[in-house]
Amino acid sequence: MKYVIGVDLGTSAVKILLVDQKGNVVQEVSKDYPLIQEKTGYSEQDPKEWVDQTAAGLSELLQKFGGNPEDIEGLSFSGQMHGLVLLDENNEVLRNAILWNDTRTTAQCREIYDRVGEERLLEITKNPALEGFTLPKLLWVKEHEPEIYEKAKTFVLPKDYVRFKLTDELQMEYSDAAGTLLLDIAKKEWSSEICDILDIDTALCPPLVGSHKKTGNITPEFSAATGLPASVQVFAGGADNACGAIGSGILEEGKTLCSIGTSGVVLSYESSSDKDFGGKVHYFNHGAEDVFYTMGVTLAAGHSLSWFRNVFAAEESFEELLAEAGTVPPGSNGLLFTPYISGERTPHADASIRASFIGMDSSHERKDFVRAVMEGITFSLNESLAIFRENGKKIDTIVSTGGGTKNEDWLQMQADIFNSKIVKLSSEQGPGMGAAMIAAYGSGWFSSLKECGDAFLKVEKEFVPDAGNVEIYQELFLVYQEVYGQTKALNEKLLAYRK
Repeated sequence: MKYVIGVDLGTSAVKILLVDQKGNVVQEVSKDYPLIQEKTGYSEQDPKEWVDQTAAGLSELLQKFGGNPEDIEGLSFSGQMHGLVLLDENNEVLRNAILWNDTRTTAQCREIYDRVGEERLLEITKNPALEGFTLPKLLWVKEHEPEIYEKAKTFVLPKDYVRFKLTDELQMEYSDAAGTLLLDIAKKEWSSEICDILDIDTALCPPLVGSHKKTGNITPEFSAATGLPASVQVFAGGADNACGAIGSGILEEGKTLCSIGTSGVVLSYESSSDKDFGGKVHYFNHGAEDVFYTMGVTLAAGHSLSWFRNVFAAEESFEELLAEAGTVPPGSNGLLFTPYISGERTPHADASIRASFIGMDSSHERKDFVRAVMEGITFSLNESLAIFRENGKKIDTIVSTGGGTKNEDWLQMQADIFNSKIVKLSSEQGPGMGAAMIAAYGSGWFSSLKECGDAFLKVEKEFVPDAGNVEIYQELFLVYQEVYGQTKALNEKLLAYRK
């Protein structure tokens, strides 16, 4: 039996999967690393932590494996998007990486719009200027840390840096480059126009490669440190959402993914770059070759539920917290929640908006609040689906992954609110499996990622919409959509009292 490895470099941990030729996860290891948050809105990490923990994880994986390491043919990556890693002329890290969830760059986003123009930016990059993207971070360093910027020879994204340390080869692949705001999405090349307007040397932008392209082999030094054979081929990999799409089988027209983690993502396959969503959803290069995906984001999906549990039920598990949610009728007895505890991304790119419970009275019990939180998260995700449908996309089957699949009441709720069949996969490894599939395809096991997905991914259960619940939720969704406009001004006034 031959094997591949998928390395998923997340925000809080690196997760490593050893996968066989049938798609079975033979071993898995996870290694944590800390966030560095020196000021409000700052979110950084030390890239050395990623490398050290990946090396430790690979070493542990091989020790657990017990088989012949020479049977491992390929390795690839999934990685947290947008993070800025600045390197000097010796490819040494110049400062901590600034992560996707860092929000210090509002002024730089305005600068991008002022100089490039909002419409022109959308034409080239297909995405709006948001604080999470890489370009605003680059401009922030240029303005606030000019001595560091002057030393910068290139920049990469998190998983590209770890891959460099494994292979001594430096590249960035398209699905992650699409999240920088510097890539011409349709042409698949760095935008010299944006670089020129913003006085950025195009030489800072690294070479581009496809997700399944071989980028090198394990260096002798890394092999000695981990026990991973130097014969292992390393493939470029993809952004976490692109790999999540691959690992969930979103590899053909009509397929859509709903992933509920800390944030929530609704992602749909696109065969071309010619649709125009007006910047309301993200539009990125897929990990599959020469295709794309559109994506809407709920900033606080699972995070809203975690917040509620931590504040009101800290001693209980999520299973205990959600146990009675199914006994509450759709609509939570007139209680509505908007999950804006961290601001919002889609369709309201608004860092100031905050969450609301609306409709509370003395008859409401905790279980009503729990169901309202679940419904509010799902309504927020449905905002992205509504945009897709308004632009002519047919959505009738959605693969659901993440925390939302651990409760069957929530899966049925998704079917009812989305008015779509919901599919739960038997093995849900998401981005890590997507990375392993890229390695399997790159190693020549399959003729396409689609063929790999058909072999690796199996359906465990399906949930179909209940017509009566669909009708209730369609009415409530219209009420939900009103809350943002009704509370925006109030939240802006309350900003002055936040400490």
